[in-house]
Amino acid sequence: MNPLRSFGLDVREVRTSHGMSQKGLGHSTGYSESYVSKVEKGAVVPSEKFARGCDLAFNTGNLFTRQLMRLLKGDHPSWFVPYLQLERRASQILDYSNAFVMGMLQTPAYAGAVFRATHPRESSDVIKGRIEARTRRRDVMERDAPPLLWVILHEAVLRAVVGGPEVMQAQLEHLLVDTESPHVTVQVLPFKAGAPAASLPFNVLSQNDGQSVMYSESRGQGHVTDSAAAVAEAQATYDRLRAAALSPEDSVALIREAMEAYTS
Repeated sequence: MNPLRSFGLDVREVRTSHGMSQKGLGHSTGYSESYVSKVEKGAVVPSEKFARGCDLAFNTGNLFTRQLMRLLKGDHPSWFVPYLQLERRASQILDYSNAFVMGMLQTPAYAGAVFRATHPRESSDVIKGRIEARTRRRDVMERDAPPLLWVILHEAVLRAVVGGPEVMQAQLEHLLVDTESPHVTVQVLPFKAGAPAASLPFNVLSQNDGQSVMYSESRGQGHVTDSAAAVAEAQATYDRLRAAALSPEDSVALIREAMEAYTS
């Protein structure tokens, strides 16, 4: 059983043993009855607030909070977990990617090709676990108030044939569907724009209280900084990337053109 479904079943079991309805648990945790139902079915990744609320409602100490932390870590490397926690609480996510489609927007087949290329000696079961963990990141966009996700992709991301033409065609089609969401904006930085303002990928994540952090990676390690100077520099760099990129409308046209090339 996958960890998300297991968490939901545990919530339902403890709730029913306390004689509490889904509506009652929702009231205790500050969520709707519908949200509780989705958690119990394993259809949505629960929030930290919900897990803490369950522990208070059921008097279970930190049981559900710890279980959620294990669920979030999943098959992600330990150094990536701090970023995941920030991503789940973010009100805005700015992403610049120059090698692969951002993890949150990857299809399972595309993610599998990426993992197989970057971890060639891992077993199929380990790769499968990594794919499932990455796919669960998408749940942050399914919450009642999802973050504003703004993604800048270098054109090289569209042209690199990750997993073969069929995988790329499906990935770009998936990306086009994502651009239809009012919460997602995608821009492509074309080859003709010349040297990009950043040579490495990075993110700027903002919270509801206005605080922002910058996240970047070196090989095998992630780095989160809340330094005002570092965040301001990252924001300024992102603004230059955004200015050099195609408009969202022209970006959609270029993504569709690349998708159709893989289709043919």
